Amino acid sequence: MSGATTGGSSPQSLVINEAAQALRNGRLVAFPTETVYGLGADACNPSAIQKVFTTKGRPSNHPLIVHLAAPEQLGHGQIDWVSVLAPWARDIPEDALKLMDAFWPGPLTLVFKKDKHVLNEITGGQDTVAIRSPAHPIAQELLRQFQGGVVAPSANRFGKVSPTSAADVRSEFEDDANLLVIDGGDCEVGIESTIVDVSSGDRTVLLRPGVITPKEILAKTGVQVYGPSEIGDTNVHPESLPRVSGSLKAHYAPTTPLRLYASGRVLDALTEFPDTKSRVAVAVWDSESPLADDGHPSAQLEEVEVPSDSITFASRLYRTLRDLDEQGWDLILFPEPPAGEEWDGVRDRLQRACFGSGPSSSSHDSN
Repeated sequence: MSGATTGGSSPQSLVINEAAQALRNGRLVAFPTETVYGLGADACNPSAIQKVFTTKGRPSNHPLIVHLAAPEQLGHGQIDWVSVLAPWARDIPEDALKLMDAFWPGPLTLVFKKDKHVLNEITGGQDTVAIRSPAHPIAQELLRQFQGGVVAPSANRFGKVSPTSAADVRSEFEDDANLLVIDGGDCEVGIESTIVDVSSGDRTVLLRPGVITPKEILAKTGVQVYGPSEIGDTNVHPESLPRVSGSLKAHYAPTTPLRLYASGRVLDALTEFPDTKSRVAVAVWDSESPLADDGHPSAQLEEVEVPSDSITFASRLYRTLRDLDEQGWDLILFPEPPAGEEWDGVRDRLQRACFGSGPSSSSHDSN
């Protein structure tokens, strides 16, 4: 596999040019975004898109997200997003324009009615398409050089923990000599983008939580985003909403069994797993006192501090899960995230990771 480092613009530019040509040739390219590393393919090339599904082991009916470059700014800092979306989406509502102006490039994916030319391989056979413009400078430069849309689910095997470094990607696909990997350092956001459905034109619905919350969207744009518990207020049945990446019950899962515990209830959580014989990694908030020393008769506990700030927690979540998964623990315990929209993204990822974790579990795709 090929790679680039963040040091030195000339070597990196050469690798980005090589990557853009690789995409044109139908190859896969793993590249950094601000959320996680994506496994990129030409969004207009059916055989390249099929390689994504085959390489990941991803269900072919699970829709992909199209990544687009941001255009040059017009006067007064305005960006003509409508022209960017023209080959991909139709019926772009006013609320969508407000969201793009406020949050693109960035970790927000919008779901539109698709243009008739968009491949069914991307949409999972639906009449909608998910689109975002990533904020990472390497992703933007690659998209500009390629001059087209790139589908890019997370660059990991089906159901596993999403990668937030080039080393994670190489570890996942170490036997794939044809995969070109661009090293852009660690991902800043650390969890996948927020996904919002704007395809109906008359209501905006949250399909996947992330670091951009409905509260923040409302404050910056005045757009009301309905959450899962509020969908009934829009007279929309949840089953009629578009399927999107990250919506299956089991995702982001380590091989080691992962469970959540309520505040102060570590020992209670351990009693639920009588088969656990020895080593347990317990994540504890950095703002709280260490665990009591009374321990558990069948388990050796080792504490791992996790940030009590939601943004920092998100940025380190997958790194922590991957590191713990490689250390041979019998069980990993994480504290239940606090209430509040700012924690909904990591709560969503942890709950799905718990469901899919364990060596014998059936797991599903992530990004």
